[in-house]
Amino acid sequence: MADGLRILVGTTKGAFILHEAGDDWRVEGPFCEGWPINHVIGDPASGRIWAAGGSDWHGAGIWRSEDGGATWQLTRLARGQMDDWAAEDEVFAAMIRWTPQELPFSGAITQVWSLARAGDRLLAGTKPASLLASDDGGVTWARVEGLTDHPSAGSWTPGGAGLVLHTILSDPADPRRLWVGISAAGVFASEDGGATWDRRNRLSNLGACAEHDHPAGPAGGEIGHCVHNMMRAPGGEDRIYQQNHHGVWRSEDGGRSWDDITAGLPSTFGFPILVHPRDPDCLWTLPLNGDSAGRYPPDAAAAVWRSRDGGASWQAMRAGLPQTACFFTVLRQAMAGDARDPAGVYFGTNSGSVFASRDEGESWDEVARHLPTVLAVEVMDGVGAGG
Repeated sequence: MADGLRILVGTTKGAFILHEAGDDWRVEGPFCEGWPINHVIGDPASGRIWAAGGSDWHGAGIWRSEDGGATWQLTRLARGQMDDWAAEDEVFAAMIRWTPQELPFSGAITQVWSLARAGDRLLAGTKPASLLASDDGGVTWARVEGLTDHPSAGSWTPGGAGLVLHTILSDPADPRRLWVGISAAGVFASEDGGATWDRRNRLSNLGACAEHDHPAGPAGGEIGHCVHNMMRAPGGEDRIYQQNHHGVWRSEDGGRSWDDITAGLPSTFGFPILVHPRDPDCLWTLPLNGDSAGRYPPDAAAAVWRSRDGGASWQAMRAGLPQTACFFTVLRQAMAGDARDPAGVYFGTNSGSVFASRDEGESWDEVARHLPTVLAVEVMDGVGAGG
């Protein structure tokens, strides 16, 4: 690997940047004044980085850096408890340098959960679930009303972390084509830049899938609405992979129908999924033992599972990962890849470690440890596209 790759890490105590330097990694941070940061993305061409997050205390906001993380500016989107305290306490207000502001989404959102670029637009997913868009690099934001006004919105139910819009995908060839994942409302897609949306959770017509008693499992002809993560495969086809609460799924038609590809994995439960930057048949996931069984690797032995045939078969990749007494969780946005050859794969844990593979998962190194709980991992690299 050549020097210059950066791993962008969102944690419960701010954003961090891991800088590659030969075989070593240098950790910088925390940034964003210690805010909980749910997602971080970057643009290697311009050096811009955006970090999304917030909490009941901080309110919701999006940080941006124009200089690769050296300095940061905050766009606040919704009030938090600290605003209520400061409004009643001049001493506290002075201590945190607070001034009254009219924030555009106060009372409507509590956190920003996800970020994505779609052409020249920047998109953000929120809790409760809505989609925001910015046409000025993240300085100002507007709600994408077509999703908010979807006829099914009144029936959306929250997952364990609340009703969150956590995944945003776009078609590189046509940024008007969008997909979002909402827990627990399912997959939605737009062909017109967000003006209108289709709900896309249907089981494939190619075969029947048994219904499950678990409320997040397949039922009623649909795959289950508790989406955990999605990624679009490279190339001109409309292949999308999804890890949800009850399995791994593949769609060949942009989410209009889904096939179960979980067979061969040790469990149906997991959070992240990652697709190779050039090979649409190669993907990685990190199964956990189950939602009510601890949410750690099966048998407390960590493995990233890779498929090279579109999910028809799976192989456990364990070299360099802890194989005894491993009880960490890897969350939905905490796995990413680079576009190098061979492709690099990276993931972070709720125990504060970041692991890296330079050989498509064959072997792993722990490149950071003792960070706060890792919520998100992305890659910013001048070689090819980031994760």
